[in-house]
Amino acid sequence: MKHNEGRTDRIIRIVLGIILLILGIAVIATGWLEWIFVALGAILLITGIVGFCPLYALLKINTNK
Repeated sequence: MKHNEGRTDRIIRIVLGIILLILGIAVIATGWLEWIFVALGAILLITGIVGFCPLYALLKINTNK
């Protein structure tokens, strides 16, 4: 699995992932919106840490220099 995310892309994903997880877990959002925040936050955080985004691979996007 090759990295297809650049450094800036990874940092943005990690920061947004943490923010969305906090919003979802801290019950700022309720109901289905809470689950969407948690799911998106987890996805962004994991892809940011790993450096590989399956959607980027599918669309043949590469932000890694």
